[in-house]
Amino acid sequence: MASIGSVNTTPELAVRRLVHAMGYRYALHRHDLPGSPDLVLPARGAVIFVHGCFWHRHRCRRGQSVPSTRTAYWTAKFDRNVARDRRTQRQLRADGWRVGVVWECQTRPTRLDTLAKRLDRLLQAG
Repeated sequence: MASIGSVNTTPELAVRRLVHAMGYRYALHRHDLPGSPDLVLPARGAVIFVHGCFWHRHRCRRGQSVPSTRTAYWTAKFDRNVARDRRTQRQLRADGWRVGVVWECQTRPTRLDTLAKRLDRLLQAG
């Protein structure tokens, strides 16, 4: 699992293509912001995180599975990930950013229309 990358993942690329096709321009992985959001739209005052369902514990089927070995380790790791995500989002909101989270399962081709509408609402609000 150590070989799993955290940038330029398939779901992230799908969101980037979608946001670009909607006419928005963005910066990637700004390390000066808490959590290094995947997409940063400074003109819109918005950031977007693209979370993997497994790693960030989405409520979908993928997000509920736990490896069968070293269960205590993985449960603690997932809890730390979720706590870090909440802390990061809280800090960004306190700094005046609007925060959007896109889950991996929402980037499937059959769900892109719904995702586009949700992202447009987030980005139009600014």
